[in-house]
Amino acid sequence: MTSPIPAPGEPLSHYVSTAPFDPYSVEVMTEEQVRVNQASQLRLMWWKFKRHKLALASGVFLAALYVMILFCEFLAPYNLHTRNVDFIYAPPQTVRLFHDGAFVGPFVYGRTMTLDMATLKRNYADNPSDIQRIRFFCRGDSYRFWGLFESNLHVVCPAEGGQLFLLGTDRLGRDVLSRIIYGARISLTIGLLGITVSFVLGIVIGGLAGYHGGVFDLLVQRLIEVLQSIPSIPLWLSLAAIMPATWSPILIYLGITVILGLLDWTGLARAVRSKLLALREEDYVLAAQLMGAKSSRIIGRHLVPGFMSHLIATATISIPGMILGETALSFLGLGLRPPITSWGILLTEAKSVSVIAFYPWLLFPTIPVILVILAFNFLGDGLRDAADPYK
Repeated sequence: MTSPIPAPGEPLSHYVSTAPFDPYSVEVMTEEQVRVNQASQLRLMWWKFKRHKLALASGVFLAALYVMILFCEFLAPYNLHTRNVDFIYAPPQTVRLFHDGAFVGPFVYGRTMTLDMATLKRNYADNPSDIQRIRFFCRGDSYRFWGLFESNLHVVCPAEGGQLFLLGTDRLGRDVLSRIIYGARISLTIGLLGITVSFVLGIVIGGLAGYHGGVFDLLVQRLIEVLQSIPSIPLWLSLAAIMPATWSPILIYLGITVILGLLDWTGLARAVRSKLLALREEDYVLAAQLMGAKSSRIIGRHLVPGFMSHLIATATISIPGMILGETALSFLGLGLRPPITSWGILLTEAKSVSVIAFYPWLLFPTIPVILVILAFNFLGDGLRDAADPYK
């Protein structure tokens, strides 16, 4: 039945319901749709990141490495500076489980060394009669945990009076595996500290250039172009060479970190500038300006958080470059110096072609460098895709 049409001039009759309005009753959605529509931005990013299996695996791998560097002294079989003078340039030992068909457990064979008088090369041979069982959660070389207290507890140790060189030894008889574990602490943290410096400089300089524009933006862009036009390796070498030789290892470590951060902020600054050039015309920025908000507050509280996920993804991709920079500087002798140990310093043992030909296990430190670089790149790709979950 239709309602009568009112005569001309008569008011239209209408009805307002006083019942509470349920927006979900208009459009019936499935439970999955409701879960997605009510999810927060962070949860949507996490769901999209989980679908990138390679990035997720890389994140787990990197998280495990960064947890590992907290306990380097406990995880390494030997102390960083322990020398085994009877086993110089000893090749890696093979871990075995069975001896003469019987299960023995994890063990290695003892070794005997002979010197080739023609080439003066040390030759090592396994002695099957000398079974050296690997010990776990045992007492071994003493160390100072983070320089705080003395301890000698290790997760794995050689047999009493035996040896355990899973990755061989160097020219001083030091265990390569232990030195790789210790070197991870420096090589991994220098990337994080360097990207922190770069992150702060990129956001501050790029934010001011993009928000204010004008002469300051022009000067910043010219400075960025000049820095990016200079080859990175010669610039690293020149800046690293001006550090005094009398500096302590800690000061050199901080100096290398600052150098890497100062040279890597340009790309991040341009990304921030391009975003702010578009966002500064939004209505909420004008409203904040009319309310008297300062430029620092508008940039820090209203503009930068809007694309922080993109900045984090960009920074993650930049960390491998800093790790490679430290490795290159240390390999060339212009970066960190002993007694500090990093993966770059370990690779200085393999500078000579003849050394690599006779002792190829000295190149093992390149393996964690390659794995970490790939993991950071995969993680950065996953974070960059997850930064825009609506795509």
